Amino acid sequence: MCLNDTKVVNVYLKHFHSSEFRVIDVNIMNKEKYITIKELAELKGVSTRAIRLSKGKYITREITVKGGKSFEILLSSIEPELQEKYYSKLVLIPPIKQLPIIADFHKPNKAKIIALARFDLVNLWKDQRKHQVCKKQFDSDFLSAYNSNTLYPEIYAKIGKVSIGTLQRWKRVLGNSKNYELLIPGYHYEDYSRTKLDEYEKQIFLKFLLHPNKFSIGKAISLTQYVLKMHNREYIPAPVTFRRFTNWYKSNYFDRWTLLRDGEKALKEQVIPHIKRDTSKIEVGEILVADGKRLNFQVINPFTGKPCRATLIGFLDWKSTALVGYEIMLEENTQNIASALRNAILNLGKIPKFVYLDNGRAFRGKYFMGSPAFCEIGLKGIYEKLGITTIFANPYNARTKVIERFFLEMQGSFEKLLPSYIGTSIENKPARLKRNEKFHCAIHTEFIPTIQQTIQMINSWLLYKNSLPCPNDKSKTIQEMFNGVNKDKINDNELDDLMLAQEIKTISSQGIRFLSSWYFNDALYGIREKVIIKYSLFDLSYINVYTMSGKFLCQADRITLTHPLAHYTGEIEDIEDYKQKIQKQKQLKNKTIKACKEFLNIEDLEILKCDIEDYEQSGEKATCNLIESKHAEGKEEVPTAVVSSKIKKTKEKPQKYNPKVKPLFRTSREKYEYLMKYGCTCNDDRAWLASYKTSKEYLEYEAKICTN
Repeated sequence: MCLNDTKVVNVYLKHFHSSEFRVIDVNIMNKEKYITIKELAELKGVSTRAIRLSKGKYITREITVKGGKSFEILLSSIEPELQEKYYSKLVLIPPIKQLPIIADFHKPNKAKIIALARFDLVNLWKDQRKHQVCKKQFDSDFLSAYNSNTLYPEIYAKIGKVSIGTLQRWKRVLGNSKNYELLIPGYHYEDYSRTKLDEYEKQIFLKFLLHPNKFSIGKAISLTQYVLKMHNREYIPAPVTFRRFTNWYKSNYFDRWTLLRDGEKALKEQVIPHIKRDTSKIEVGEILVADGKRLNFQVINPFTGKPCRATLIGFLDWKSTALVGYEIMLEENTQNIASALRNAILNLGKIPKFVYLDNGRAFRGKYFMGSPAFCEIGLKGIYEKLGITTIFANPYNARTKVIERFFLEMQGSFEKLLPSYIGTSIENKPARLKRNEKFHCAIHTEFIPTIQQTIQMINSWLLYKNSLPCPNDKSKTIQEMFNGVNKDKINDNELDDLMLAQEIKTISSQGIRFLSSWYFNDALYGIREKVIIKYSLFDLSYINVYTMSGKFLCQADRITLTHPLAHYTGEIEDIEDYKQKIQKQKQLKNKTIKACKEFLNIEDLEILKCDIEDYEQSGEKATCNLIESKHAEGKEEVPTAVVSSKIKKTKEKPQKYNPKVKPLFRTSREKYEYLMKYGCTCNDDRAWLASYKTSKEYLEYEAKICTN
């Protein structure tokens, strides 16, 4: 407490000493008390001119002032609330200044450093000042030397320039105390936000700021200000006040900020701490992690010849982080997944104990894992046959699959090198794919690789990737870690046999329905019973058909669709495909007729035909009837030549050769035999025939014929 303030309080209390205290009648005071125009203006919060204009409302008296005449207002004639306000000012006790109270909250180190520098500067100034005669001149010289960074440069670097008033204030605050914390800057050190926003304003602002539609900070501020204006708020905070509150809220409640604006996935990836796994407890080749990735560059579709985006199915070794097997496919299906697993096992040299799979529908397909129908017929899924334990990852949780990191590195260091790269999204696509980018389109190289070329390029990139240090052991490269696997003997044929799946199907007129496709072979014609089919997931272009007892029937090929208007709008391949299928129907029909003819008696069938011809030719009718009657009585044998002379035999018409339409050949040998039979009709056939005669297949075939 200051000395002057103490005197004021003592003087004030002296007037209210108990010996001098008496009751004052307010009504008497009001009748006798007059106030000036200025005092009434302050009570009402208006100007003195307004009081003069409203002079007639109050009881006044005229007085003489410097410069002329004026008036005073009787206190009892003004409004009662103004009278109370006037008396409240009379009994107001002056505030008593107190020493700063040391707060119990945590103070940052920077504030303590500043307080220590202030404490040192005040003590140095006081120690030198008390020996000076002219203290005012000393203060000026001391501050001039200090503020020019000549005197005490280390203290100047911490607190900067000061004035004599600041030194005096620090001196008063310290007094006789040695506690430097009294000079800590009076900044805001609490954990809660120091803001002018009240709770109502915070609630409205946070409703916009934390909306799932992710309003920008500027829009949230403008909308909040508009709502406050609509509610007739007198004070509207400035935008910078809202922004300071936003920065504080985001820093202290980042979990709520992320969940409300970005969702649970972002909360898991950005806020919730990850689980660190100890890879030293697993071995190379023990656990494989599988997942699919849509490639961010185009390849040539082998079926259509057009550019498309393919999918890579990969199996990554968890310990070495090496991609041990993969497959390029046009869509994620069980066939390519099984092919990628087969490649991984062959490349790894052992069968893994565990496979960590994605939660996609292709991985969980019944043709890949087995189903209750398989158990009923005594068959199991492919993993159970190989002795592999499968583990499925949680949906939409990329952190559980270490292969996601590999795909990210592949995207950054491999896919962007290819000319057919199309980007990861609309925002990240190359400049040539944007609108009106003629320059980039002109300099772009139009090269789209095939699937085989893509596999070669990926293998080349894997050489670079495997030469990098292994994340689980920095002392070795990925390839060195992978080479440390303990390999087992793997038989390729046995592996293929293990990966043959089985099902029971019923043969219909179209063949066998399997995986949304029809399979047919001539050996299935006329059969209507259940059979067992075995198929390889590596190649679903055919299936093997067995009887229920296990006898092999045939290999049924997948039926292709036919052009609905092949002769009108189709190409040559469509026309030829349609003709071959029509011819196949005729062959099957003739096969049935031929089998029926062999089953019936041929002679009875020929005599019946002769009788029909006798009705048309009356001259031959008696002869045929005579033969029929004698043959019926058994008295005379009918010579075969006589009957045959009466029957008109039909000769098979030779197949016409159409050089413009050629059949589809499965092997090069079939095409060679076709050209040797019908001859070459164009230069392409002649060139192919000359090239084939120099091939290894032709030379081995000719050597085999000569040996035989």
